[in-house]
Amino acid sequence: MHFIYNILISIAAVVLQIIALFNSKIQLFVAGRKEVFPILKIKIKPTDKTIWFHAASLGEYEQGLPVIEKIKKKYPFHKIIVSFFSPSGYEVRKNNTIADATVYLPLDTLKNAQKFIDTVHPDIVFFIKYEFWPNYLFKLKENKIPVFLISGIFREKQTFFKWYGGFYRKALDSFSYFFVQNEKSLKLLHQIGKKNALISGDTRFDRVASILERDNTLDCIDKFKDNKTTIVIGSSWPKDEELLMNFINYKWSECKYIIAPHNIKSEQIQQLKNNCNKKVLLYSEKENKDLADYEVLIIDTIGILTKIYSYADIAYVGGGFGQSGIHNILEPATFGIPIVIGPNYSHFAEAIELVHLGGCISVSSVESLELVFNELIDNEEVRKSKGAISAIFVQNNTGAVTAIMKKM
Repeated sequence: MHFIYNILISIAAVVLQIIALFNSKIQLFVAGRKEVFPILKIKIKPTDKTIWFHAASLGEYEQGLPVIEKIKKKYPFHKIIVSFFSPSGYEVRKNNTIADATVYLPLDTLKNAQKFIDTVHPDIVFFIKYEFWPNYLFKLKENKIPVFLISGIFREKQTFFKWYGGFYRKALDSFSYFFVQNEKSLKLLHQIGKKNALISGDTRFDRVASILERDNTLDCIDKFKDNKTTIVIGSSWPKDEELLMNFINYKWSECKYIIAPHNIKSEQIQQLKNNCNKKVLLYSEKENKDLADYEVLIIDTIGILTKIYSYADIAYVGGGFGQSGIHNILEPATFGIPIVIGPNYSHFAEAIELVHLGGCISVSSVESLELVFNELIDNEEVRKSKGAISAIFVQNNTGAVTAIMKKM
């Protein structure tokens, strides 16, 4: 099986080179990996002590961030190396200040794995949530380097738990310890003989809870809000925007709306602006404008959505009408506001739980969205009650980082 896996990885490398000629995202994926070893050669000396964190994409990076912060304090003389698999993670966080080197993870060939490990020579390795690359794991074990999985989550459908999954189960032997999110994941590991595991919870709760300790002030948003009920629409996709714009355009109220689309390409932003018949302004055009005079503000930049949520009275989190599902609901939840999402959230444990508790509400049509928004806008008591549920939900689920650090 290992032989077949290596052949498939080699074929994938060739195929990706071809696809990169026609796909800009894959082009980043391929081109970025050519820079990995030159970057590491500059950033890491043979005498350096290092700790390596691997994240699939942006969400996993954010999940690992509170652990990275604690590890930096515990090991102040180690350099932190962060690797990403996906361009959507690397391109956004390649200039982060917490890591000493941030790179793409080279494809999982035996040669790449050995070269990467020899170059980074980590004392400890953390994989975040998932991404189980066999050749890297085998080489880490061969080099007797401790490997930890943090915020891990396992499902019955994964290959590890199938009769034919022996090769991948063997890769799991490389882990020194598994810190998993829930009891189901723990039981699945126990079924295949992995007893070196505990339920630590999800580090994302620690991450979002810490947001309250920061300065989330944005003067321009404060001026735009103008003490009026404000709905923040975060990470929206066209299907979300279609439903929401139908409501915004035909709802009479003194509400303010802030829309932060997932895609901020100029043509999509302009289309969104054109579809709005309220007094609308782009964030990039805010200078020398009386912000209080506008009803809709479209955010055509990245990096400020978390702070914007602090001004929300109601949040809508996008993605729930697409196949990939909803975006991060925990960021608005930590600010104690009710959250509205689309119908596709079944793969997100935190959304399932918060919908069950009542702090989050799922809608599937213009009609249901209208009913929910109208109640939350018109009934302050309901709005505050559901918001309190959201805040308590976050606080009750913190502590994963403490559990992990006890084992370090």
